[in-house]
Amino acid sequence: MSVKLAIRSALGCASTAGRAALALAAGGGLALAAGPAAAQSLLELYDAAHSYDATYLSARALSDSAQYRVEQTRALMRPSATLSASGSRVQTHPTIGGNFGSNSSGAAVNGRQPLFNQANRATIAQSERSLESSLADLDTAEQDLVLRVSQAYFDVLGAQDTLQTTRANKTAIAEQLASAKRNFEVGTATITDTREAQARFDLATAQEIAADNDLVTKRIALDQLVGRTDVQPKDLAVPVVLPATASTPVEALVSRAVEEHPSVRRAQVAYDIALLETEKARAQGLPTIDAVASLQAGRGTIAAEVTGFNSGATIGVQLNMPLDAGGAIQNRIKETIVLEERSRNDLEAARRAVTQAIRQAFYTLQSGTAQVKALEAAEGSSQLALEATQLGYRVGIRVNVDVLNAQSQLYQTRRDLARARYDLLLGTLRLRQASGRLTPSDVLAIDGLLVR
Repeated sequence: MSVKLAIRSALGCASTAGRAALALAAGGGLALAAGPAAAQSLLELYDAAHSYDATYLSARALSDSAQYRVEQTRALMRPSATLSASGSRVQTHPTIGGNFGSNSSGAAVNGRQPLFNQANRATIAQSERSLESSLADLDTAEQDLVLRVSQAYFDVLGAQDTLQTTRANKTAIAEQLASAKRNFEVGTATITDTREAQARFDLATAQEIAADNDLVTKRIALDQLVGRTDVQPKDLAVPVVLPATASTPVEALVSRAVEEHPSVRRAQVAYDIALLETEKARAQGLPTIDAVASLQAGRGTIAAEVTGFNSGATIGVQLNMPLDAGGAIQNRIKETIVLEERSRNDLEAARRAVTQAIRQAFYTLQSGTAQVKALEAAEGSSQLALEATQLGYRVGIRVNVDVLNAQSQLYQTRRDLARARYDLLLGTLRLRQASGRLTPSDVLAIDGLLVR
């Protein structure tokens, strides 16, 4: 009974400083506090990166240029005209009769309208399909930007949490060190307790330095990505409410993504272009038919006297038929057929890669959800364990190292819980990216979970 009374008494006079140290890291939002005016939301930083990130802007410029490549190839079946002009002077030196000079000049306008050219039609079809590929590349760049900004955003929050828990742990160890020194001075503890606490304090100091440097590094990366300085991300709102795990079955995600994912669309376009390349190779053996027209005018002079002026116009149809290319056409056809098979296998590989990525992202997200719940339970248990260990130390049934271990366990659990929450949010984005359906609206959904 005397031990129980002692524990109750110790509970009544528990250190106010110790409770303050524990409260410092309590709750889901462990990130360093910042003024509301300085903090930026995820959506705000995504908008900034959307107009600043060089990688994305490069992809967008390449996509914008695709439409002009299409128009260039369409010109192959459109009318064309050329202007040509010439002039010449002839000087003669006969043996009798002196020198004679003559001048001539002329100009011509030639026009052509392709009527039948199967190779050109295949080339146009290829360029039009490549336009779809450029749009798929832009979709990929958009989704990649969303994920890169989100990753950098939560990396900063995670680094802030690590620094905060490290400092809180250091504060708690400092209090335990002071307690050990007092107990040693009054003769109720050995020097071992003081040395153990001092060693833990020195280690916590080193960890604080490393955590502070990591935060600086993460901030630099986020600043560089969004084109701003001293970016301060908003914390998750407390109490932390995480989005529900996707209820769509993984097979439904797979069946949709193997047709709609940007990488699959790009591979499908490459396969279609390979088929058209074979068609173009076969067209090399077909005739081409063009409507042609010409308008000419010219004049000539001898000894400064005009000797003649002529002009004329022609219009007609021109047929060109290849007869023998030395086997080049036949071998080109065989080559493109083999390349068709390569593109078909690339398409299948893209579909398999998407399927694998979706399954991995799906089950990683499921595991992350379970991990967050487990860590939330572990945080509560670690808190109770630390309080009990501190009381036991005060009444003499626990040693100093037990308190230090309990403190380290609590703060490590809180740090891991914060990181697991961020990973869960990133996991939802990665699953959407793996499915090929990640959009800025997904950023808006996560932005709603942040502090207002």
